[in-house]
Amino acid sequence: MIAVQQVVRAFGLALVASMHPRMLWLSLRPFLIISVFWGCLIWIMWTPTLAILSAFLTNSIFTSWIQDGLLWAGFDNARAWIAPFFFVMLAIPLITISLLVFIAFTTVPAIVKSLCKQPLYRNLQSKRGASLIGSLLYTFWSAFICLVLVMLTLPVWWIPPLFAILPPLFWGWLTMRLMSYDVLAGHASSEERDTLIKQYRWSLLVMGVACGMLGAVPTFFWATSALALVLFPIVSFVALWIYSLIFVFAGLWFAHFLLEALQNLREDELNKSLVVETRVIDSGER
Repeated sequence: MIAVQQVVRAFGLALVASMHPRMLWLSLRPFLIISVFWGCLIWIMWTPTLAILSAFLTNSIFTSWIQDGLLWAGFDNARAWIAPFFFVMLAIPLITISLLVFIAFTTVPAIVKSLCKQPLYRNLQSKRGASLIGSLLYTFWSAFICLVLVMLTLPVWWIPPLFAILPPLFWGWLTMRLMSYDVLAGHASSEERDTLIKQYRWSLLVMGVACGMLGAVPTFFWATSALALVLFPIVSFVALWIYSLIFVFAGLWFAHFLLEALQNLREDELNKSLVVETRVIDSGER
């Protein structure tokens, strides 16, 4: 029950903080960087990638049945849009995961630094239980696992109700892992980090899935709308900005929750040590 109250309290604080101009800027910065990066990459790779995908979809025994099935169903122009459609579907998870990784690795530390200047967490000691290399390895390993799971399950994303279940689970799991680690990287020791993640793993997972459900809304539109295929660059920029807002809000939510949990953990440990010390003094006097 206490964990639920902490989750709700952190949600309210994160919602208010996400409206602050600095947080809006922190959501705009990664959006601009990732948009420029992927915009340039797609502009360079669009034509050769479509040619490769078209040849693969036509000649491969594993995918030729897709075009045959579409032609049999009456989609006479399937060959014209099937390759761009697959390109969009492959690009969506790559762009989304890269944005989440970028925000977790660059924006979340700025969020935590900003929060620790507030009276709520000003006295929180920094123990730096994670190194830069360790954070990089953890981030890319988690992103790799998520990307593999997404690619393996991508063909069934359109099957009800999986399209409403799988994206929130994947984005939620990745959000939980990245946000939890990076929020605690600077202030918690490795033992404290492991203790908190283990103690609140279900609360953190619920928070991650909730953020994943918010992120699944633009994913669903991005993946199923004909407008997203025709106006892919414009729709991509809008979806990316929504993702960026959601991920920054997630960073604030996890930061408020875990920093408070870290304070409570240290207070409990201090109280326990004081109780033990008092008992030792009392036994010595006797």
